[in-house]
Amino acid sequence: MAEGTSKTTTDHDEIRRWAEERGGRPATVRGTEDGGVGVLRIWFPDVGAGEEELQEIDWDEFFDKFEDQGLAMLYQEETAEGEVSRFVKFVSR
Repeated sequence: MAEGTSKTTTDHDEIRRWAEERGGRPATVRGTEDGGVGVLRIWFPDVGAGEEELQEIDWDEFFDKFEDQGLAMLYQEETAEGEVSRFVKFVSR
């Protein structure tokens, strides 16, 4: 696969592997809960951004919402420059 190429997955093990290899944690956007888990994100605490906006949740909660919403994860393994990428976006299947 070419560097900087995006991939899509719905595989829970692949999503968790990708996130944890980059120091990512499952999270939801504060204020979007509406009676349940809100908008999903992968939070990278070592980057220092998002602490006020994001609430860490456990992987079970994350994947329950992921399945309920019929989501897939669009992501990159590497940037075009060959660096480890943290690009991730949740999209409809």
